This record gives sequence, structure tokens and C-alpha cells, in this order.
Amino acid sequence: MIGMIATGHGSFATGITSGLKLLAGEPQDYETVDFLPEDSAEALAQKLDAAYERLSGCEGIVIFADLTGGTPFNVSIRMKMEHPERQIEVIGGSNLPAVLEGYMARMAGAEIQSLAVQVLEAGKNAMLRFVPSSDDGEDDYEE
Repeated sequence: MIGMIATGHGSFATGITSGLKLLAGEPQDYETVDFLPEDSAEALAQKLDAAYERLSGCEGIVIFADLTGGTPFNVSIRMKMEHPERQIEVIGGSNLPAVLEGYMARMAGAEIQSLAVQVLEAGKNAMLRFVPSSDDGEDDYEE
């Protein structure tokens, strides 16, 4: 099975995991790593390394980070580069639909690269702008 790690600033990872649990139940082979105000980048790296080790039996790992270019994303990229022997995918700008898609796709046996592509699509497609009724009385959504 593909392991999953959610990480991000503050309690992002805990929050997104709470939503995942509500929608899909208690996830297996899944780790939550929050980047708290008192954490340095090195402390975060240690927490991510510990999560990585707990998922050592997985065939690969997908890391969901909150902000592309933020410290959790950058530390995750560094971890990927330090472990070329493992299949690690890092997804920046993650949202709950992306994490849920990843969880469901891995349960269906998706390969890690195709799972990463599915996750990106789900995350992007879930973002819409609500536009109130126009002259025709129909509410609409913009992508």
C-alpha cells in the first residue's frame, strides 16, 4: 500500500486529517505532521523523518503539504531527494478533496505516479467560485 503524510503550517495536517476521518474513516498507513510555531525547520525534518520511518513498510509515500514553497513543502522535497531509493511524491497546495482522492485511489490499488496525477486533478477541480443568480435566475459556478 502507498503511505500518506499530511503536513503543513500550524494545525493544517491535523485539521485536514480530521476531515478525512469524517469522510472515509480511520486511515491506515497515514501520518500527520504539524509544523507548529515552536518548531524549527530541523524539528519539522525530524518529525517528517519519524513519520517516514513509521511508513517504512509501504511501497511508496505521498506527502501532502499545504503551501507550495513553504517550509513543510521544502523539507518534504529535501526528504525526497535524500531518499532516491524510495518512491516519494510531494504535492504542494493540498486540500481535502486532493487528500480524499489520494486515500480512495490508493485503496483501489493505484500506482504512485498515477495517484499523484489523480490527486492534482481532484484538488484543482474542487476549486470553484460561486456566482449568484444572473438574469435567468440560475445560480452558477466558475472554474
